[in-house]
This record gives sequence, C-alpha cells and structure tokens, in this order.
Amino acid sequence: MTQSSAESLIIHSRLESTISELSHLRQSLLFAEIAGLSYYDEVIVRPVAESLGLDGCRFFDRDGAQAYLFWNDHDCIVACRGTEPNEWNDIKADANAVAVVTETLGKVHKGFNDEVNDLWPMLEDALVENQQKLWFCGHSLGGAMATICAGRCFLSELKSRPEGLFTYGSPRVGDKQFVNFVKLDHTRWVNNNDIVTRVPPVWLGYRHNGREMYLDSYGNLRKVNGWVRSRDRLRGFLTGLLQFRIDHFSDHSIDRYVENILAAVTHSEPR
Repeated sequence: MTQSSAESLIIHSRLESTISELSHLRQSLLFAEIAGLSYYDEVIVRPVAESLGLDGCRFFDRDGAQAYLFWNDHDCIVACRGTEPNEWNDIKADANAVAVVTETLGKVHKGFNDEVNDLWPMLEDALVENQQKLWFCGHSLGGAMATICAGRCFLSELKSRPEGLFTYGSPRVGDKQFVNFVKLDHTRWVNNNDIVTRVPPVWLGYRHNGREMYLDSYGNLRKVNGWVRSRDRLRGFLTGLLQFRIDHFSDHSIDRYVENILAAVTHSEPR
C-alpha cells in the first residue's frame, strides 16, 4: 500500500489494559486491524501503533518476507504481512503452490515455510529476551506465516510461548501431524466465500487448525456447516454478481474482515 492510501486508515481499537483483559471479539478486532496495518510502510505504521497503545514498533524484511513486531509494557505482537489484498494474481499464485516440505512437526506448505525461513532467525533473535505475553496475527499469506511462526516457538528456546494466534483469510498450512502438534489458542476467521481459505485442497493432505469464526453472506458471525453453508455461499456469490464483483475475491479483503468484526463487536456490547 502507498503512503497516500493511509489517508482513509481508521483504527477502532485502543489498548487501555492488557490484551488478555479484552473480550474475544475485541481481541479479534484488534488483531484484524493490526493485520491490516502490517500492509503499510513503517512511517505510517509507527504513529498509528502508538495511538493503539503499542509503544514499540520494529519492521522485518528479508527477500520480500515481511513482518512487524509491536510491544508495550504488557504484550508483544508479531504481525506477518500477507499478499497485497488487491493483487489477485499474487493470491492465485499462493493458492496454486501445493508442494510440501517435511519438518519435525509434520508437513507444511513449502511456499509458506520458505517465507518463514527468511524471517524466523531475525524474529527469534528479537524475541529471545521477551518477557511480555506473546501474540501472533496475520491475514492471507500472513496468517499462514503467523501459524508456522507460532508453531516454531514450541521448538525454540524462547522464554515466552504464544498466548494466542489470530488469522484472517488464511489458507490451509499443513497436514494432520502439524495441526495436532501446534497446540495453541488459535482463532481463525473465515469470511463467507473467501477463496483463499479453501486452498490448498484437503485431498492433498492439508488441514485447517484452530477455532473457526465464520462470517456469513450478510456479514454476521454464525456457526453453519454442510448444506446451510453451501446455500449461504451461493447467496453471497449471487449478491456479489448483482454488485458487479466476484465474491470469492472481494471477501478476502482484510478491510471486509475488519468491517464485519467491528459490527459483531458493536452488536454484542451494551448500548
């Protein structure tokens, strides 16, 4: 994203206590906004992070693999940057990469793992003395990277273990062994027809992990499965066509996630 695009950047979250003290929906909104913030340049991110209540900010970039580290007196957050939300060709390339690599904790997507391989040595060094509660978040490819990074914490010598992982529009990351290994509090948001959440395919051995939070075609948080979900996805697709958009792609936008989660927060809190 360019610096000029930040003029429309509006942040609804504000940390006045520890993250653990927030409701689950408030946590989800906070990390969705931080995941969206990670797409911006550091000159934009730093003052916005301070307004959020995060005093420290550090940007990591190696060969295109990128992440932010945020912190204050209580919490430390790793936000992995994903594929640019409007670059659908990049999303398609991510979705079509299906090779896997074997690791100690199972098999994971080679493309996602390579991105983490670039970043992890720098992140691990930065986190080695961390005493705050540690959180991970990310959107799209960033969600996949955050999932792998959080898993690696259990194999490292870091003093802190992940308190929670929040992902938005994340693809499937690894096989059943990997999913079973990564035992952490993972909240995984899926927005209706978001195509990236359906790849790589299950028949190649990939599985989702974490607690799914599904946003339906109306943007409402619901628990739906089977034919009810299929019907809801069809409704979203047809509605999108009437609005001259392809729902499978537009539903992937981090802005759409933030908008719908904000509505869920507003609806759940007393007026």
